[in-house]
This record gives sequence, structure tokens and C-alpha cells, in this order.
Amino acid sequence: MKKIINDPNEVVQEMIAGMISASPNQLKQVEGTTVITRKDAPVENKVGIVSGGGSGHEPAHAGYIGKGMLDAAVLGEVFTSPSVDQVYEGIKAVDSGKGVFLVIKNYTGDVLNFEMAAELAEADGMKVAQVIVNDDVAVEDSSFTTGRRGIAGTVFVHKIAGAKAELGGTLEEVKEIAEKTVANVRSMGMAISPCAIPAAGEASFTLAEDEMEIGIGIHGEPGIERQKIATAAEIADELTGKILDDMKLNKADELAVMINGLGSTPNMELFIINEKVQKTLKEKGFHVYRTFVGEYMTALEMGGCSVTLLKLDKELKELLDHASDAPNFFVR
Repeated sequence: MKKIINDPNEVVQEMIAGMISASPNQLKQVEGTTVITRKDAPVENKVGIVSGGGSGHEPAHAGYIGKGMLDAAVLGEVFTSPSVDQVYEGIKAVDSGKGVFLVIKNYTGDVLNFEMAAELAEADGMKVAQVIVNDDVAVEDSSFTTGRRGIAGTVFVHKIAGAKAELGGTLEEVKEIAEKTVANVRSMGMAISPCAIPAAGEASFTLAEDEMEIGIGIHGEPGIERQKIATAAEIADELTGKILDDMKLNKADELAVMINGLGSTPNMELFIINEKVQKTLKEKGFHVYRTFVGEYMTALEMGGCSVTLLKLDKELKELLDHASDAPNFFVR
């Protein structure tokens, strides 16, 4: 499969260099690591917010570094957790003495390595807390996880925890609001075409021309079932319906909606999905407070999308609306 790269074994380092050169006044790399931080990190008297995981999900996670969101992202190789040492360097780079909060997607490698890094940091006198995001309603267990996977809903956790920290929240308060967000966010995705890991050079899975996978993971993990490809309206109904069945919402609840492209889905198609999701939510009596449509957590060039719903209250709305200058989640 075709890739616009140089050396398949250097894609992450070259990508990091390109990210830094694109935002030199906003981002910096911790020398000798795959850690990217805010230019002004560590920010004095503020809880540091760190996330990360395997590369290949861009703009997640480095695209969410900025005032009001993440302080650092730790990048692993493509679809591979960053090492314990790299995560430790990320924690150390943003610690101002107020503590560091880790946002971890629920994948076995990420959970183990981030938690081990947190133990090392605590042994060195740093305060660390964490949340594990498990918003994917498709499957309870997969080849990468025990329990539900963390997917695009993680971006809402970045935004809300980051806003709380920027407003001066303590480590305990940041943890509390992050856990509240995780408890109220649900996602589900689907795919119509696979992706190829650069070092492998071949498709991560196969789908026939007339097939789609419902509930697929962001690394190509199997979903609920393989079906004949359907219309956008039918896809939107299936994804939204599964999420609503899991959330048990009440009429008049307020929601944030995210329609996320997985890497090669045109915005045209994402907006068509969104139109049907919005119509369904309105018919069911829910109020959509904010909507985000675009690529937020991809899977290289996988074709497909995911739908995320976040149940809001006054506190979550205020934090969602708080200013962010992160390159890929700019909020005035």
C-alpha cells in the first residue's frame, strides 16, 4: 500500500520534527524522547495534563497540546504504547509541583506503561493521578484490551480535564471532573476500508468491496459484526442507537456530539452522518449543545467514522466552552 514517507522505521521521529516546525512558538520536544510539550511547560502553579499512546491516530494526541488542554503528549511507535521511560519523561517535563494527571486510553500496553511510569514518578516525590477512558460501547474485550476500549471520547476528556487544570483546579479536582466525563461519554465506530502500518506495508485487515465492519477498533480490532455496506442514514442510526441504548438518557438531556473521521473519510460524508445523528437526537427529545465534525482520533488511512455523545451538565458545559489554543481543538 502506498505511503508518502521516507524510512518506515523513522516515521514517528520525522513526524515529531514536522509537528515542532509547524508550531515552533507553541510546542517543544523533550530532547532524546518522543515527548512533545507546551512551549511554556512546566506551567507554574498548574496541574500538568499528560496523555499519549501509539502514533497513527493523529491529531491525537499531540494536536491537543496547548493552553486549556494537554501539557504533554507521549508518542509511541505506530499503534504501539510508548515505553515506561518515555511516559516518565513526559510526567517529569510538566510537573510544577502541583501534580500531574494522566489521561489513558484503555489498551493493555498503555495502561501498564503509564501506571508503571506513575509509580516511578511518585517514588521520586511527584504527585500523579489518572483516569482510564473506556468510551467504546461496541465490545467489552478485544485483542488489545480488557474491558471497553478508549476511542474518540478521549478528546472530550482532554478538553474538560485540561480546562479544569487551566482554571486552577487541584489534582483531586481534575481527577474528579475527568472521571465524571468518562462516566458520561460513549462512542462507537465503523469502517469501510483498512489501514496499513508503515513498517508492515500491507493492510491490517481485509473487507470485501461491499462490506463494512460495525464496532471496529482504532487499531483494526474486530467489531460486533461484518455487514453489507449500508447508507449513511442506516450507519448513523446503528451507531447512535447502540450508544443511546448504553447511556440511558432522559428526555431534554443536553449533549455534545462528535462525528470523527478515521483517516480517509471526506468531510462531506461526515456531515451526512451528522445530519442524521442530529435528526435522530432531536426526534428523541435531546438537546444538542455543541457539535464537532472532523478528524479527531484517526487510524492512519482507515475509511470510516465514529460517533461520540457526551451527556452535559452546567459544569461540563462551562469547561467544554473554556478557551483552548490547542492546534486541533481551538476554542475561543
